[in-house]
Amino acid sequence: MDLQPIGDDTSLLLVDDDEPFLRRLAKAMEKRGFSVETADSVAAGKAIATARPPAYAVVDLRLGDGTGLDVVETLRERRPESRIVVLTGYGAIATAVAAVKIGATDYLSKPADAADVMNALLTPEGALPPAPENPMSADRVRWEHIQRVYELCDRNVSETARRLNMHRRTLQRILAKRSPR
Repeated sequence: MDLQPIGDDTSLLLVDDDEPFLRRLAKAMEKRGFSVETADSVAAGKAIATARPPAYAVVDLRLGDGTGLDVVETLRERRPESRIVVLTGYGAIATAVAAVKIGATDYLSKPADAADVMNALLTPEGALPPAPENPMSADRVRWEHIQRVYELCDRNVSETARRLNMHRRTLQRILAKRSPR
């Protein structure tokens, strides 16, 4: 499915504190015809949403200075018709429901690529977005979860093993291997 931005306004706000991911996504979305502005914090995202509310937004849920839901609320107040996707590495049903209740159009779990983001942003209201062409394997989902918890614990193997209810040596073996496909 070849989706294009709706109408003349192609403004897109990307809010994420993962700098390499933010740069890659911004470049990919510019290639797809969007006029991209980026922010790496709630404060910067709210400032842009207030000054120049975009037609589209992709907002990370957890940011260094708070929750991306604050940016979603600000954007909804300033431009109610905007299409907003909440993106997070901490996928949970409760946060997905909260994001949609305050006005997000869709909710994606990381890792999401530019095609997934584009589909979520441009799928018509009420229509279901297409299923991913290459869904992650169960091994890859497990590995991603372990990596997120590991990063959340500031790369402390013992604390990560405790939180995952896993033996420390088992965790060390998993972390030493390459990521599954």
